[in-house]
Amino acid sequence: MFRIPRILRRLTALTLSATIASTAALASPLQDPAWLTSWMASQQPVWQPGAQPLPTGVPAVLSGQTLRQVVRLSVGGKRVRVVLSNPYGRHPVAVGAAQLARHAGGGSTDAAGSSAVTFRGSASVILPAGQSVASDPVVFDSPVLGELALSLYLPQPTAIESFHWDGRQTAWLVAGNATRQATLPAPQSFSARILLSEVQVDAPGHAGAVVAIGDSITEGNGSTPDTNRRWPDVLAQRAAGNGVAVLNAGISGGRLLRDGMGESALARLDRDVLSQPHVRTVIAAIGINDIAWPGSTFAPGDAVPQAAELIEGYRRLIARAHARGVRVIGATITPFAGALRDTPIRGYDSPGKEAVRLAVNDWIRNGGAFDGVVDFDAAVRDPARPQALLPAFDSGDHLHPGDAGYRAMAAQIDAALPELGRQSRSGAPGGKSGR
Repeated sequence: MFRIPRILRRLTALTLSATIASTAALASPLQDPAWLTSWMASQQPVWQPGAQPLPTGVPAVLSGQTLRQVVRLSVGGKRVRVVLSNPYGRHPVAVGAAQLARHAGGGSTDAAGSSAVTFRGSASVILPAGQSVASDPVVFDSPVLGELALSLYLPQPTAIESFHWDGRQTAWLVAGNATRQATLPAPQSFSARILLSEVQVDAPGHAGAVVAIGDSITEGNGSTPDTNRRWPDVLAQRAAGNGVAVLNAGISGGRLLRDGMGESALARLDRDVLSQPHVRTVIAAIGINDIAWPGSTFAPGDAVPQAAELIEGYRRLIARAHARGVRVIGATITPFAGALRDTPIRGYDSPGKEAVRLAVNDWIRNGGAFDGVVDFDAAVRDPARPQALLPAFDSGDHLHPGDAGYRAMAAQIDAALPELGRQSRSGAPGGKSGR
């Protein structure tokens, strides 16, 4: 049975020596080892209409409105701070007020469990273009797997330029400053994440983080919204109470080598994974869009990459993680025969793309470059038709698993992480890189 303490015994903690001065905290709020990120949402640039075949689903501008977003923590703590991010913004964002509260279901909060959030002692803050801001610590008893709601009041016209597109969690929007209201009157709703990128807790002893970097299958597309049933959520439940955070750095439309509906995994690896305090391992579940997007509605002019190109990209990711003392677990690419065939997206699958997937998966399993392997392909494929998802695990679009499929994928990690310890008994990362 998978036990997180095994990770704590066998994975070498990443030592972060940098201390953060007050001015540096605004530019790099994630580097303070006194804190552990307990929840995160990777940021993407908001695309212009027509730039992608899928709409953003968010208002272009917010003005004089309160935005309420719900998160589920991985690790709990006695103090909390939030990180607001505007990495792709061309304009500063003014936040007039912020309130943290326990989530009470829907768009409501527990009025008795609510606290104002300040920034360097002020109720308001200017979030600079291209930067992040960490709040002051909030004394807030947050349990393991507890749900919190952050309400932000945006008093000025605010162009939405950075976001996380597929939140799988309802966000709520009302007119005026309603940050302290437990129930929002007649709110609008959407499912993206805006401005909120991390929630951190005071780091417990032997703190550690496992980060899953991937695409929509890591982000959880196809799972039931508002229920935390993505495969990293299932892993977080198993890690609960052991001081190890499981963080989801998935981006729908993400690719390993090239930008998609966000920057490539190689481009965002430092920001989303290696900059996280106490990161010990990364699970790399990425590559399906590198193979399937070319020649499809998403990237009609791109050529399908050779397996060797993807393998070189994985090697680069592994080398960079190992250089920072972080272990890397590779996840095989799941089947996608018939993917998106009942949607406006065309050309997503083909026999040639399937051949590349099989070659890449063979290398992930047998190439020896990763510190461990999670066989997501074996977990969800149809034995009678292995190029396709098992119908019981298919969300319906033949690309994304549903809730049951994500549970089956998470179950594969039970075998992968103990194996990681056997691969490198000394505890030093990189025991198999370089092959």
